[in-house]
Amino acid sequence: MASLLLPFKNPNCTTHHHRYSTADADYLPKYHQIAVSTCIIKPNTFSSNLILLQRSNRPFYSATRTARLRPTVQSSTTFISPDELEDDDDEEAAETHLVYDEDQLEVPAEDPRPLNEVWREIQGCNDWDGLLDPMNSHLRREIIRYGELAQACYDSFDFDPHSKYCGTCKYQASEFFDRLGMAGLGYRASRYLYATSNINLPNFFQHSRLSKVWSTYANWMGYVAVVTDEAEVRRLGRRDIVISWRGTVTYLEWIYDLKDILHPANFGDDPNIKIEAGFYDLYTKKEENSCHFCSFSSREQILSEVKRLLDYYRGEPMSITITGHSLGAALATLSAYDIAEMGVNVVDKTTIPITVYSFAGPRVGNLRFKERCDELGVKVLRVVNTHDKVPTVPGIIANEKMQFQKYLEDVVSFPWSYAHVGVELELDHTESPFLKTTIDPSCAHNLEAHIHLVDGYQGKGRKFRLATKRDIALVNKSCNFLKPEYGVPPCWRQDENKGMVRSMDGRWVLPERRIIDGHPPDTDHHLRQVLNAANNNKSQVGSKARLIYLY
Repeated sequence: MASLLLPFKNPNCTTHHHRYSTADADYLPKYHQIAVSTCIIKPNTFSSNLILLQRSNRPFYSATRTARLRPTVQSSTTFISPDELEDDDDEEAAETHLVYDEDQLEVPAEDPRPLNEVWREIQGCNDWDGLLDPMNSHLRREIIRYGELAQACYDSFDFDPHSKYCGTCKYQASEFFDRLGMAGLGYRASRYLYATSNINLPNFFQHSRLSKVWSTYANWMGYVAVVTDEAEVRRLGRRDIVISWRGTVTYLEWIYDLKDILHPANFGDDPNIKIEAGFYDLYTKKEENSCHFCSFSSREQILSEVKRLLDYYRGEPMSITITGHSLGAALATLSAYDIAEMGVNVVDKTTIPITVYSFAGPRVGNLRFKERCDELGVKVLRVVNTHDKVPTVPGIIANEKMQFQKYLEDVVSFPWSYAHVGVELELDHTESPFLKTTIDPSCAHNLEAHIHLVDGYQGKGRKFRLATKRDIALVNKSCNFLKPEYGVPPCWRQDENKGMVRSMDGRWVLPERRIIDGHPPDTDHHLRQVLNAANNNKSQVGSKARLIYLY
């Protein structure tokens, strides 16, 4: 059961309906809406920006709009600004009725163009030039949407070491988005991704403490999904394939496993393209003879599934969007490069755009890796919190901020040189009035906190305002980052009774799960197609190079 013990309005906290309409009411903790009948209504006076609020003992509640009429306010009613909502020291005002006018939000105007006309721009075809400062409304919603698709990996992952299913996804692919309350997004999970834990990143993987487990080596790493709802296809302007990689929700110990050792990517012909060795192993290693779930590497799973989906929807406008948080963001960047380098995104001489929405991701490869991603047209938008240390590693000694990095790599062959890929959206959690001061590094790294900051970011030097009215209670889903006055308990998301159910004889047991989704039977077939096409392209390029040399 995925329901929660706590009485939230949105128990699974990833629903689709509360993010997109500016007509939704602001999330304002400690206040709830009062009936319009309690006020005197002035005839023929209308306002689409009015929300009536009253202090409440409820810890948090998302108000909803009930009227468009601006009342003539009684003597006990006052206007309140967004800043004043942060102050709750006046005990005498405990029953004061408040009118909150959304006109005071001062958020940038909505982009009047429909998304299906500007989706290529939103996906980064112009490197998001002019869309980040101030923040474009379409781009904000897309960043939040893909952030929630990354968050779905955490919400569905079994972290419980007392469960024999620890390290798996709690839901089958066929019901993945339904169980998470995300069916309204219009996606269907087409396959799950697995990786072997028998590599040099031991602090990243989750293992059961029981002797009988679902797999000795494997860990669930994410999913591939595709938009199947035709109305959503029309809204987006294309059929979107999304790849979402799991990262680390709270524990950052995996950072200490990084050795700063660069490994040749070996996905193309350039031996100078290198990536961090731990990321390389996680992406390419497999256990052919010891584990069914690790019989294909994560890389092989990705390439075969993207190939299958592009063939299936051949002829339609399409996009490939890859998202991830923390280590998942590193895998997102790596897999985006791999798909482009292998030419999987070229269908009938048409190049399908590849976009990465990276949240709190570390550096992945060297400067030549970054340059090759640019050459291939891979677009990466990196969402980072300036107080988060993960995006600063690896490459503390030599990175893209150094003036002579290219000289260090090309001439000196410096072995610890790393460079970020793409465009950075730098956020600052101290600008949010909802977040408390803390020295806990996991709070600054938290994905839900990043999504919250995206919602409130208006541009450099502009005041923090929640533009999509996204529920701030989500920030504390797996951390303790909200100010205590909002009454949201820390780390509140959990399964009801931790998944225990009562059997027919009255005993409480952890139920057996249905068959865990493994690899589709046609994985090898599509993988061979990818490899054959790549080899043919290399042969053609080699022939052209020889002709040029002869002349």
